[in-house]
Amino acid sequence: MGSPVLVSASTPPTIDHEIIHFDVNPVTQDGLLLEMPKIIIVIPAFNEQDNIKNVILSIKNFRRSLDCVVINDASTDNTQQIASSVENAYVIELPNNLGIGGAVQTGFKFAIENDYDFAVQFDGDGQHLAGELDKILSPVIDGTCDVCIGSRFIDNNTDNFRSTATRRFGILFFQQMNKLLIKQNISDSTSGFRAYNKKAIHFLSKHYPTDYPEPESIILLGKNNFTIKEVPVLMQERQNGQSSISGLKPIYYMLKVSLAMWMAHIRKY
Repeated sequence: MGSPVLVSASTPPTIDHEIIHFDVNPVTQDGLLLEMPKIIIVIPAFNEQDNIKNVILSIKNFRRSLDCVVINDASTDNTQQIASSVENAYVIELPNNLGIGGAVQTGFKFAIENDYDFAVQFDGDGQHLAGELDKILSPVIDGTCDVCIGSRFIDNNTDNFRSTATRRFGILFFQQMNKLLIKQNISDSTSGFRAYNKKAIHFLSKHYPTDYPEPESIILLGKNNFTIKEVPVLMQERQNGQSSISGLKPIYYMLKVSLAMWMAHIRKY
């Protein structure tokens, strides 16, 4: 397999302290600001030409100091060209399709190579909302947890997008498996809206699951004593295109993921 091709933004993003408004604790001493944390938004994308530009712009419009890296997973459409056309966005072009796990892990490796303090996993299909970023970033930046997951299921908000009934049943089943395997109550195992501190980034850059990374990684993180927190967030239905898990596929997916979660629990690292 060939090496990924990195297409850098023409002008690296710069920190504009006047527009930063994180509800978090930056590095301070005697009340003086020493430095703001370096944060990278990792956006895995496969054939998201209709969504990717709006996704990047939504993040930049929310807070232009945030760095974005799009991991184009060997798309067959114009995802790479469109993402590369957005100012101050980084694009990594994978020569072969690695799947969501390989794409996200590539983003973690990028974060390590460029010494980022925190990383956010953010879907390229428009389902995640930039306005919700502070909710998942705050707990990892203030040290409450190593990983924070944005959940659709812990606030009883009936206006929130919660996917199909079949998929919700699978998510509930995974919740029970989390309780059994790592003694943690994670309500939204399939959520790909997550924030990570540097410790978690380092670990997952080496051990991130490839097949069913979201539910598997919860088991992996819990087993290795990382602290995981969930916060309620709003999400919306993907803006264009079709999910790869539709029809009767969620039932097959649930069975395969259950086996993968069990294997992640018994595997030694």
